[in-house]
Amino acid sequence: MRTAFAFMVLALLLAAPAQAALRVLACEPEWAALTRELAGELAEVDSATTALQDPHRIEARPSLLAKARRADLLVCTGAELEAGWLPLLQREAGNGRIQPGQPGYFEASAQVPLLERPTQLDRAQGDVHAAGNPHVQLDPRRMATIAAALATRLSQLDPAHAARYAERNTDFQARWQAAITRWEGQGARLKGVPVVVHHRSFSYLADWLGLVVVGDLEPKPGVEPSAAHLAELLGSLHARPARMILRAAYQSAQPSAWLSQKAGIPAVELPYTVGGAPGSDDLFGLFEVTLARLLAAAP
Repeated sequence: MRTAFAFMVLALLLAAPAQAALRVLACEPEWAALTRELAGELAEVDSATTALQDPHRIEARPSLLAKARRADLLVCTGAELEAGWLPLLQREAGNGRIQPGQPGYFEASAQVPLLERPTQLDRAQGDVHAAGNPHVQLDPRRMATIAAALATRLSQLDPAHAARYAERNTDFQARWQAAITRWEGQGARLKGVPVVVHHRSFSYLADWLGLVVVGDLEPKPGVEPSAAHLAELLGSLHARPARMILRAAYQSAQPSAWLSQKAGIPAVELPYTVGGAPGSDDLFGLFEVTLARLLAAAP
């Protein structure tokens, strides 16, 4: 009887789902998606924001504070993208593991070189980030570098499963590099295409694909488009035409729609991050949808 009971207990233990070793809170959906790729069942992953929220400005709700209090790892963009809310979240959470400088705080932007680093800091120029443009997630080459660094950090926090994180990163990198090769082939005809952007959210996408940004809907970074600025931008397009206008899913459609109608060029809503459009439910889908929409709008 005891032997049968012991076998039954062992069978139940083997059948029980593995408990996640790490609790991870990502500041943005792209880092939640990347963590899931690298950790799988070894991590319980939440995102502080959605694709329909401006990552510069969110409210540290009680439910978000609760997740921050119990997190073993906080994965954020950094480079001041979350400066308006993240320091408050870290302070109010009272969780020493996820404070700056601790192993439980990971900044994606610190792992790669940044574009558009200002030569001088002047807040009169708008929402200028001292370290450079933080919107790194739309360059898949930089994403690969960040993935390797994040896999290492996961291993440091959970050394018992280090081999599993390394294995998952190797698998991700292989699939990712194959996808990059496919995407670059598909996107080759976008090289040199002039575009207008709502915000400098797409600088890394432009750098990767060779798009040329010839105008911004915002008069200054983080400043909402004004009628006067849009009229001035429309005039400048006569001398330097654009072939499409790009905006993120969370941004207002009105300024790009106005310019699209006046200039006679398509306005393209891009997902910007995971979940920003149907089909963009993971990192691979994010780039598939982004490329499909760009190619559909390109002449």
